[in-house]
Amino acid sequence: MITRSPESRQAAPWQRLQSAAITDPAVLIGRLGLDPGLLPAARRAARQFGLRVPEGYVARMRPGDPDDPLLRQVLPLDAECRDAPGFTDDPVGDHEAMKVPGLLHKYAGRVLLVTTGACAVHCRYCFRRHFPYADANPARAQWRPALEYVAAHSDISEVILSGGDPLSLSDERLADLVRALADIPHVRRLRVHSRTPVVLPERVDDPLLAWLRPGRLATAMVIHANHAREIHGPVRAALARLRNAGVQLLNQSVLLRGVNDRVEDLVDLSGVLFEAGVLPYYLHQLDPVRGAAHFRVSDERAARIHRKLSAMTPGYLVPRLVREVPGADSKTPVTGNGAAGRITSLNIRRADVE
Repeated sequence: MITRSPESRQAAPWQRLQSAAITDPAVLIGRLGLDPGLLPAARRAARQFGLRVPEGYVARMRPGDPDDPLLRQVLPLDAECRDAPGFTDDPVGDHEAMKVPGLLHKYAGRVLLVTTGACAVHCRYCFRRHFPYADANPARAQWRPALEYVAAHSDISEVILSGGDPLSLSDERLADLVRALADIPHVRRLRVHSRTPVVLPERVDDPLLAWLRPGRLATAMVIHANHAREIHGPVRAALARLRNAGVQLLNQSVLLRGVNDRVEDLVDLSGVLFEAGVLPYYLHQLDPVRGAAHFRVSDERAARIHRKLSAMTPGYLVPRLVREVPGADSKTPVTGNGAAGRITSLNIRRADVE
């Protein structure tokens, strides 16, 4: 099991930057020269789900533009305070899938470990914005119940580190966790889901690469970028370091109204990702989490956008359009089929999904 290694007393540069993230809507609105009339609504929404955005990510936004696609992902809006039919606190069935604190077992052969509730950025559409992190904290017991669960199930070959964002944790703690997973013989793959390399590329430093560099476990990182303008020079440099360390890089996006719901946005994103050494993986339909209904794109329109993307882009640059359905045994492909935008679940071999 995990043995604690002493953590550095001096904060790393990325930790200082993460701690200095903007958390006050007034600061964000003032920094970008936006209409002060946005502030009362932003404060109301932030009381339900706090604002957090690194300064470096704000620097990529267009000053004075309330419709900037990067800003829309992080600015609290009054729309978040209005309930919408079908939008719930647990839209993807995390609670039912939790076998021990913080460990979700939904799909055959793999489990997901919610390592932390902390994130470098608070995305307003986050499907875990209401997740009970305080009650489902696997780190409180040094991940022991989660590791025992994985060790007891020989069919588990892949462990996914998620959150929150796992890269919000120190490298010492993550290295301990990965060593413990590598000691379980039937675990063969490690996958890390993180938005941090996109919003805080300084996080990709030598200590991170030291434990992430593949050893016995084949390692993949699924980053999360929704718009081509998120991939600027420092992000490309961070992704290059990950790739040179032998980490397989994939991207998942969420289709968001007012952010990336034009085919041109997605064509640009796929091209920029590929140039940075990242393959598009999933384009998710929005998980119906309470507070995010204003980002919704209908299934019919989503499928139409995806068909156009397929026609304009080589197949290896076309992410799969999917949604997560509670209780399903894999991600569910989305096909717009008539006005209702019906969801069709294809009979796909498990080896072909996730």
